[in-house]
Amino acid sequence: MSETSSESQTVPFRAAALQMVSAPDLERNLAEAGRLIAEAARGGAQLVLLPEYFCFMGFKDTDKLAIRETPGDGPIQRFLSEAAREHRVWVIGGTLPLQSPEPSRVLNTTLVFDPDGRQAARYDKIHLFNFEKGEESFDEARTICPGSEVRTFEAPFGRVGLSVCYDLRFPELYRQMGDCALIVVPSAFTYTTGRAHWETLLKARAVENQCYVLAAAQGGRHENGRRTWGHSMLIDPWGEIVDVREEGAGVVAGAIDPARIASVRQSLPAYRHRVLG
Repeated sequence: MSETSSESQTVPFRAAALQMVSAPDLERNLAEAGRLIAEAARGGAQLVLLPEYFCFMGFKDTDKLAIRETPGDGPIQRFLSEAAREHRVWVIGGTLPLQSPEPSRVLNTTLVFDPDGRQAARYDKIHLFNFEKGEESFDEARTICPGSEVRTFEAPFGRVGLSVCYDLRFPELYRQMGDCALIVVPSAFTYTTGRAHWETLLKARAVENQCYVLAAAQGGRHENGRRTWGHSMLIDPWGEIVDVREEGAGVVAGAIDPARIASVRQSLPAYRHRVLG
């Protein structure tokens, strides 16, 4: 990993998470994402995170197969690249379905674009959600191939660790990212699991890694009948919530302050005291 400059390590950097209530309509979702990216940029955001499945939430799990794209080409990827270039911001594109080696499954992929619109990083979601309780039933492995590589990228303020939704429950993933200034978690947590664990898990990842955590969520009642938890938020290295949006589409924003990270790590150097990993 490349080192950031001493100047970039001391200057606060404004980041935003977009909360959406995505529909089974690609064009409508892209239009809504574009509106929210523009709103975040007008508010001074230099990095914008979209939620998991920002581009499409179908009536059936298999509906996503119809909009899958090949890496480097497709309307969703062009949208993300053009939005980053137009607004001169880093765009972390939630997730979109990319072609996998299996015709009946896709990769659930996060793509990162720099302010010039160039792809800067890619992460394929590793952990696949499975949940059975009452009428709720989810098994992502039916339509998604798992990724296998931990991914980070270097932003002007430091290293950014990439993860998606269910990954949040696996702290060993984040330890493999190394020293991050920011961890991002685009998500579509269910209402049931989100109410129980979302905030607790996000705070735990921030506290144990002594870095910022930015989580962009789906949040509301979707046209397919599903209800997602929302509560998109930015959490600082001490586990304090900087900003949060409970439900509905909108923008959560705040500063990623390297001085805050340094202060927390100096007063309680737990990250430096790691012994096992």
